[in-house]
Amino acid sequence: MIVIGIDPHMRMHTAVALERGTGELVTERTVTARERGHGELVLWARALDAERVWALEDCRHVSGSLERFLLARGERVVRVPPKLMAGARKGGRARGKSDAIDALAVARAFLREPDLPSASLAGAEREIRLLTDHREHLVSERTRIGNRLRWHLHDLDPSLEIPPGALDRYCWLDRLQTWLAGRDDGSALVAIARELVGRCRELTRRINGLERELEALLASEAEELLCLVGCGTLTAAKLVGEVAGVSRFAGESKLAKHTGTAPLPASSGQRQRHRLNRSGNRQLNCALHRIAVTQARMHPPARAYLERKQAEGKSRREALRCLKRHLARTVYRTLKEIERRKMTSASAPVLEPALT
Repeated sequence: MIVIGIDPHMRMHTAVALERGTGELVTERTVTARERGHGELVLWARALDAERVWALEDCRHVSGSLERFLLARGERVVRVPPKLMAGARKGGRARGKSDAIDALAVARAFLREPDLPSASLAGAEREIRLLTDHREHLVSERTRIGNRLRWHLHDLDPSLEIPPGALDRYCWLDRLQTWLAGRDDGSALVAIARELVGRCRELTRRINGLERELEALLASEAEELLCLVGCGTLTAAKLVGEVAGVSRFAGESKLAKHTGTAPLPASSGQRQRHRLNRSGNRQLNCALHRIAVTQARMHPPARAYLERKQAEGKSRREALRCLKRHLARTVYRTLKEIERRKMTSASAPVLEPALT
């Protein structure tokens, strides 16, 4: 069996093939990052060995088209996080930096971490992730424009007080529009401030629209996840989009490790202990943290769980980490239930209406 490491770029993809048992380099190949080049890679790999696994550096916007091409042709694909690849490159004997060295590091990172979840064909999860990421980018843009607007408004009138978060609300944008209209003296400063107010309004309208789109999409794709206490629309969208298919994970412990909620052993001698896991997908970790904090404030079972953990001698932060680990298990089971529901509905026979 061979492992094919891929270093993807916008114009070219470099691949190296390693023997999985020995880690010995077999050969390498560079192709164009187009569909024709993808086909050349598949033919090249099939001529090398009947059993193979593709290890792609996880650069979604660059490697996404190649990943979808491979999956559509029945190939097994694994996404390798850049952090793992960087560690493998530092530990390698080859010095310097090149596409072949990077592809070799990707393959060796997979050999060191063979339990990485396999990629799968993107469905509704990809749509949810794209919408979520787009909304977050628009929120960042609104924040940047809002900061510029605040400085211009302070320049116009230092006594003007705008509460935090006010530029996200229509009522405050209307007040500022009226206030600027009364001070329109034809200066560039007032014109720029009015333009920025209009841009904040436009972005807010689109951000709210995206949230409604996500809410409707999740209502049909992951309704069970929305029933989890503390899991709102945006948190559920983050979970579905980042997990990208729960069937990729062999069990709930694998998902917990991927989210960084599974504690790492840090024992020495007779002292048995665990430490905080700072690795894993931090977006998923943040989503679970939001649910845990919300449940700790308003969900009686979660509050009782935290009190029990604290009675055992754990600190509040340690107890909250235990709750996050418990939530990772709950999220895994919920997503598996959603997956089973979809499979059942897809395989159910369609009954035709009787003729009368």
